[in-house]
Amino acid sequence: MFDFSSMVDLPLIWGLLIATAIFLYVFLDGFDLGIGILFPFAPSDKCRDRMMNSIAPFWDGNETWLVLGGGGLFAAFPLAYSILMPAFYIPIIVMLLGLIMRGVAFEFRFKADGASRRVWDYAFHFGSLGAAFCQGTILGAFVQGVAVDGRNFSGGPFDWATGFSIMTGIAVVFGYALLGSTWLVMKTEDITQEWARKVASYVLGFVGIFMALVSMAMPFLNARIQGFWFSAPNIYYLAIIPVLTVALFWMVWRDLHRQKREYRPFLASMGVFLMGYLGLGLSLFPWIIPFHYTIWDAAASGPGLSLMLVGVIPALPLILGYTAYCYYIFRGKTSHEHSY
Repeated sequence: MFDFSSMVDLPLIWGLLIATAIFLYVFLDGFDLGIGILFPFAPSDKCRDRMMNSIAPFWDGNETWLVLGGGGLFAAFPLAYSILMPAFYIPIIVMLLGLIMRGVAFEFRFKADGASRRVWDYAFHFGSLGAAFCQGTILGAFVQGVAVDGRNFSGGPFDWATGFSIMTGIAVVFGYALLGSTWLVMKTEDITQEWARKVASYVLGFVGIFMALVSMAMPFLNARIQGFWFSAPNIYYLAIIPVLTVALFWMVWRDLHRQKREYRPFLASMGVFLMGYLGLGLSLFPWIIPFHYTIWDAAASGPGLSLMLVGVIPALPLILGYTAYCYYIFRGKTSHEHSY
C-alpha cells in the first residue's frame, strides 16, 4: 500500500498550515476588530455608519481562519490541543463571548435607532475590545509556556494571567486599532479619513513601544530563544527582521502624513504584523507546546494527517478565491448610507 506520509513531513506541513491560518485570521479579522475598538471614539454617528459599512461585506467570513486554526490543532495535533485548551479555557471562552456579542451587535445596530443604537455601539466596542485583549493574553501566555506533567496540563485556571501576557494583550489591542484606522484611511473619505489618520499616527507609537518591549523580553524567556537570535551566524541573517520592521514603521508614519497615500499605510501596517509574527514563529519553532513538545512529538498518526490533507488542499484555494473575489467586488470607498 502506498504510504504518502513516509514521503513528506506531514507534521511540518500541518504546522505551517495552522500558522498560516492564524496569520490570515489576524490579517483579515484584525482590522475588523480594530474598527470595533475605535467605534465609540468616532467623530459622529455618520462616521460610525461609514466604519461599519466598510467591513459589512467581510466581517462574518473572517472567523473561517480561526475555525481552521482551532480545528486543525484538534485534528492534527491532539496532544497540543488537550494541553493548551485547559490552560486557556477562561480567555478562550471570554474571546468567543466577545465575538458573539459583536456579531449580534452588528446585526441589531442596523435596525436600531436613538438610544438603543448607542447600546449596540458599545456592545460592538466591548465585544471587539474583549476579543482582541484575550487573543493577546493567550499569545503571551503561550509564548511563556504552560505547566505540563507528562501529557497533561498541570497548572491552575489563572496561570495565563501574568504581567507579560497582560502586556501582550494590550499590545494586540493597539495593534488591531492600527489596522482598523489604516483600513479606514483606505476605505473612507473626508472627516472619517482625517480622523483615522490622526488615530493611526497616535496608536502607531504605542505599537512600536510594545513591539520593542516584547522583542527585548523574548530572549529572556528561554535560553534556546536567546541562543537562536544572538549566536553567529544567525544574528546576521535574522537582523533583516528588525531592520525591515523599523523601515515599515517609518513608511506608515510618512504615508499617514501624506494625503495622497491611502492604500500603503494599511499594507505597511500588515507588514509590521507579518514581521512580528515571523519573529515569534522563528523564536518558537519547532515547539507547539513551549518548551515541552515539538510539532513532531504532538502530531497525530501519519495516515490520519494524510487523509485530512486530502480534504484541506482543495478547500483552501476555494476559500482564498472567494475571499479575494469578495474584496474585489466591494473595493472602493464606503458611505454612511445603510447598505447591509
